[in-house]
Amino acid sequence: MKPSQPKLILFTLLIFLFYINRIDAQGCVAIRHFSSCVGNSLENNLLGKGDIQIGMNYRYFKSFRHFRGTEEEADRVANNTEVINHSHAWDFFLTYGISDRFYTSITIPTVINARSSLYEHGREERNSTFSRGLADIRAGAGYWLFDPIEHSGGNMALGIGLKLPTGNYNATDVFYNVGPEGSPEVRPVDQSIQPGDGGFGFTIDFQFYRKIATGLFAYGGGFYLFNPRETNGIRTFRETLSPILENEAIMAVPDQYSVRTGLSYSLSNVISTSLGARFDAVPVKDVLGGNEGFRRPGNVLSLEPGIAYMHQNFTLNLNVPFALRRNRPQSVTDRQTEIVTGQPRNGDAAFADYVINFAVSYRIPNKKVKIDPTLIDTFIN
Repeated sequence: MKPSQPKLILFTLLIFLFYINRIDAQGCVAIRHFSSCVGNSLENNLLGKGDIQIGMNYRYFKSFRHFRGTEEEADRVANNTEVINHSHAWDFFLTYGISDRFYTSITIPTVINARSSLYEHGREERNSTFSRGLADIRAGAGYWLFDPIEHSGGNMALGIGLKLPTGNYNATDVFYNVGPEGSPEVRPVDQSIQPGDGGFGFTIDFQFYRKIATGLFAYGGGFYLFNPRETNGIRTFRETLSPILENEAIMAVPDQYSVRTGLSYSLSNVISTSLGARFDAVPVKDVLGGNEGFRRPGNVLSLEPGIAYMHQNFTLNLNVPFALRRNRPQSVTDRQTEIVTGQPRNGDAAFADYVINFAVSYRIPNKKVKIDPTLIDTFIN
């Protein structure tokens, strides 16, 4: 007789529900807060028919270390000229199991950002700008390629999603010493702290798991965000810093992607640990659409330890990626300026040392499904 679907549910909750957190970009001025439209999180996506997973993922980082290419400009911190971003983001999500293999999800993100700098305020004194509010809502669906019951030792899911331009991409604040005769002036805040990017986008994503030994699993996942819109029409005012930055006067709407993989080990029925690597990036060029406008391409390779706790249908996850390698490559506009001036040009970006990702979720099971207690031993042993 074919096992019932609670076998899948128990497998999910008791083994690897603990260790996969949602994919969020590493803290960097270049890389905006984003996660896959369907959430690359096994505990949210491996659901029985009619099950609902609700939850919230919180992310925080402080970016302040400046890089050109892979070389850090340590003098920026020493001279107190660094740009400092504090980023707080909350993703509220709901995932629904249409069947044992097919699921759909919606994510409603909110952000609070603060940015402190000298160069944006006349270079004479440090001031801060702020933004907050709803970011870009994401919705999508995914499908497990193999029957989760017959392939309980490993599986892979593919997903697609849509990113809506619901976040404000023209948030403004007061900039000091930049108006007529050094007066304050209201301007759009920097691209890195805009709640939205102004573009309709779509994603493709994947996730997988594989049992290696009792309590030990390999995992992985990733997504790519396609943002076909080239620019969003919002002025950066970078051309006021230098005439050679005229080609960076309008904000771009860049692509973004992230991948991660690692190992997870269950210490007990309620606690699990994980260790993996992740790579987050804003590419120099988009896959679709043009590449004009201002963007800060960048990528971060991180080591990502994690720990999680589960009791019944309630789960807590904590993942803290630590940056190992940070890179701010030459952008399209950097290259354009280099050709025009004949001088080398590679802009910089500020990166974080680490990111805090904390998630809480609760599964509401389909009450029509009855769990056979004998199945518990099958997956614990």
